[in-house]
Amino acid sequence: MVRKYFVQQLGLLLMVSVVIILTNVIGYKMPVGDSIIGVLLLSAISLVGLTISNFMSRFVKLPSMMYVSLLGLLLSCPVSPVKDIVVETTTPVAFLAPATALGAFAGISLGKDLKEFAKMGWKLVLITLFVITGTFIFSALVADVVLKITGAI
Repeated sequence: MVRKYFVQQLGLLLMVSVVIILTNVIGYKMPVGDSIIGVLLLSAISLVGLTISNFMSRFVKLPSMMYVSLLGLLLSCPVSPVKDIVVETTTPVAFLAPATALGAFAGISLGKDLKEFAKMGWKLVLITLFVITGTFIFSALVADVVLKITGAI
């Protein structure tokens, strides 16, 4: 059971890793070698976190993201003996690189269910459009403010 889950997650992480490496190299002009090493380390951390989550789900139902994030945090915290390796290896990876691919996947997912979504009524469609628009606008505003404060733009 754990082996099947591990192999499934490994396959998914490899596909995602290829997309991240490609977008990192093409979009952000990062060196291929650095991108591959950084993404593989992040994928390994994710795979271990997902496996821990699968094992722990028998006892406590918590989101997998919590285990992955906690593991990454522990490996990169100042008291970790491997923090220098983790930070140095993952620094060249642009975390916004897969955003375009993620947006495309979300668009495809929304597009295939659009007819079912429209059947729920025009009011729900209108509310959803307002929520998505508001979320986008306020996310862009927050990002703009933070980038200006940090001097990035």
